[in-house]
Amino acid sequence: MKLIFIHGAGNTSKVWHYQIEHFPDAEAVNLPGHLSPGSSCTSVEHYVDWLHGYILGQKYSDPVLIGHSLGGAVAQLYALKYPRDIKALILIGTGARLRVAPELLSLIRDGIDNPSGWLENFVKPLYSRVAPEVGEEIIEKIARSGAAVQLNDMLCCEKFDIMDKVHQIKVPTLLLWGSEDEMTPPKYCSYLATKIQGAKLAIIDGGTHLVFAEESEAANQAIKQFIGTL
Repeated sequence: MKLIFIHGAGNTSKVWHYQIEHFPDAEAVNLPGHLSPGSSCTSVEHYVDWLHGYILGQKYSDPVLIGHSLGGAVAQLYALKYPRDIKALILIGTGARLRVAPELLSLIRDGIDNPSGWLENFVKPLYSRVAPEVGEEIIEKIARSGAAVQLNDMLCCEKFDIMDKVHQIKVPTLLLWGSEDEMTPPKYCSYLATKIQGAKLAIIDGGTHLVFAEESEAANQAIKQFIGTL
């Protein structure tokens, strides 16, 4: 069994700092174009196919996919496309549909020519509850990837919609959420819980969209407990 962590839009593997530190045999991938070779994919489905090829190439068996936001979309669609090639899912701050507010897309688009404004007005506030020594490294890598990469990923999210298919996910699933997540509110979690048979819930009080980096001990404990049931 291999734990594979999948980051969100415009992010990198660094966002999983506390999880990789806690689960030494796990791997956090950089999606194509995110400080990694190749260009960013233009759809969630293309990211899924890249990840499937990567997992096969590494000869990982029984992968458990842990996906945040866009990464959660990738994990869900992977479970639908390759149901025999996956052990379980852990979904964090994601949804069966991921609409992006037009004003947010505009802010990120403006960040291509004005990166400082994008970083100050959108990226940095997201990490205000993460320990500075880790949050600053995460932000630095997001900045290196750039606003164009994040915009591409947000457009992938905007097109993502499996509300009519999500009930077909049959693998063991943990839904891990922050109670104060405003980007993907807990109602997204509740919807997934009604559609994915047997899904387990772990709501962490006070956590936001980056709950796994803000409340890492509680998040890691929830992951460990779920893994122990597989």
